[in-house]
Amino acid sequence: MATTAETLSRVATRPTWAEVSLTRLRQNFRTVQKHVGAAVTVCAVVKADAYGHGAVECSRALESEGARWLGVTSLDEAIPLRDAGIQSTILLMTGFWRGEETEIIRLRLTPTVWEPWHIDALEKAASAMGVARHPVHLKVDSGMGRLGVAVDELPAVLTALTDAKHLVLDGLSTHLASSEIMDAPSVADQERKFEEALRMARGAGLEPAFVHVANTGAVISRRGTWHSMVRPGVALYGYYLPFQRAGREVSGGTLRLPVKPVLTWKTRILSMRNFAANQALGYGGTYVTKAPAQVAVLPVGYADGYNRQLSNRGRVIVRDHYAPIVGRISMDLTLVDVTGIPGTSVGDEVILLGSGDGLSVDALEHAELADSTPYEILCNISKRVPRRYGS
Repeated sequence: MATTAETLSRVATRPTWAEVSLTRLRQNFRTVQKHVGAAVTVCAVVKADAYGHGAVECSRALESEGARWLGVTSLDEAIPLRDAGIQSTILLMTGFWRGEETEIIRLRLTPTVWEPWHIDALEKAASAMGVARHPVHLKVDSGMGRLGVAVDELPAVLTALTDAKHLVLDGLSTHLASSEIMDAPSVADQERKFEEALRMARGAGLEPAFVHVANTGAVISRRGTWHSMVRPGVALYGYYLPFQRAGREVSGGTLRLPVKPVLTWKTRILSMRNFAANQALGYGGTYVTKAPAQVAVLPVGYADGYNRQLSNRGRVIVRDHYAPIVGRISMDLTLVDVTGIPGTSVGDEVILLGSGDGLSVDALEHAELADSTPYEILCNISKRVPRRYGS
């Protein structure tokens, strides 16, 4: 007999959830690998909880599909993957903090380095742990202005690497600032600086096995940046940013990759309301009905990551029809106008992000309306929204 001290486990019943297709994720990985060819290693980026899709589940699927490398931001993101039994090589793309070096070596992680102290800390830890040659990747700041060693400061770092007895330079990388802007002169300048850095590394007797520059945009648009490894991120989840030339969007031809969105975000109608004309709706009354209207109340809001900028602008899919968002999106609730959509009732499934019966509302549409990017739209779907995984 249960005691009052016992707590029963329960499954969330609030009807707002995200469906993640691991089949599509695996297909997208195969699409990228086919695009770059078997000679190029694909480092599948699963940082930021796999862009909101669930890092452990997605990493398992990617590993089963043949991904030998996974990219994360930090040690904190790598630990759950190792705890889940993920064996693929894990690249820490933004380095590490002092004190993390022992755990990095214990978990067989590949850290990105660019400062002498990175090398010194790892060398001491590897020596103390009896590790003969621990791999590291060196990041070069070729013009992004974030992380990495500047080319004019590279000799000192290369000297530290050549002097290190327990480390091996396994990779050399940089990151492009404008890979989607086809006529951006900065990209060619970054490529030149990186090639100089690669020559300097080789001149110092270092021969990195993995040379990598290309993110998703460059995977699609800049074959010359592929080298021996590429780092696709958002493409694995079915998206990439539009390409531009002369300030205008360009598409088609070689500027495409047939990837498909992995995540579908859904909810159900919580309540139905009928309003007369001239009724103000939501906080601040920013929407006023022009005629009698039927409005559905959805149990989703900005606390779930549903972007507030979609207020009075976005749309959802209800019963194979588009329904506009009316009024301001609030923390937990959103209103949509379902006037004229036959049979709409409480409990009906609503697609917030996804497609059905030829209709589609994707993360690119949300991003355009919210002056954002699909990266942010996907990453901002909160932990309050349970993820359901399909094979």
